[in-house]
Amino acid sequence: MDSSSDLQLTASDTHAIVLTLVSALLAVLVDLAPGVAVAWLLARKQWPGKSVVETLVALPLVLPPVATGLLLLDLLGRNGLLGGALEALAFEIVFTWKAVAVAMAVMSFPFIVRGARIAFEAAGDRPEQVAATLGASPLRVLFSVTLPIAWRGITAGAVMAYARALGEFGAVVLVAGNIPGVTATISTTMYNDILTGHDQHALLLAAISIVLAFALILTGEQLLRRTLP
Repeated sequence: MDSSSDLQLTASDTHAIVLTLVSALLAVLVDLAPGVAVAWLLARKQWPGKSVVETLVALPLVLPPVATGLLLLDLLGRNGLLGGALEALAFEIVFTWKAVAVAMAVMSFPFIVRGARIAFEAAGDRPEQVAATLGASPLRVLFSVTLPIAWRGITAGAVMAYARALGEFGAVVLVAGNIPGVTATISTTMYNDILTGHDQHALLLAAISIVLAFALILTGEQLLRRTLP
């Protein structure tokens, strides 16, 4: 790859970009329901072990991503707690595109919880209590009161989670590898470019990442501001 071609996107780059965008979207979709449920429990209920759950949710924010990737590799690998059972069912995750989505989902989960929890706490539980007093079932309260009130915070959390997933590197490279045309993402492709001396090409991918991240973070922060009273 010469200096002029360094400034052009290749077929492998296109695959990496599409894989990153699609895997991040899948990660957010997988995170959404459990993330909102955990956020609601943390915002509305007091129960034994709550602080432990809060800590577990926050761990991906402070642990080195490589450590998280190593844990996932041990869990989902052939000799892992889940990997062996999945392999018996002929379902492989490690070093496939599915591993990319799994790693992104784990790393972005705290952002879903954060956004939804802020929204639930800002709204308070009085609207839900009023609806319940008027005879609404818990399911109707959820879909007609709770979620409509908190939708901005939930959406903001999803947007921020998507932005975080797009940039994930450490966990992805350990559990999915960096196989061009298979599991290589924007981040891992940039890393490979730097290792092979194609800094200009890495900067091109970095510019794409910056534009995507800026737009997503700006959108997410604006939604969060509208959520707060």
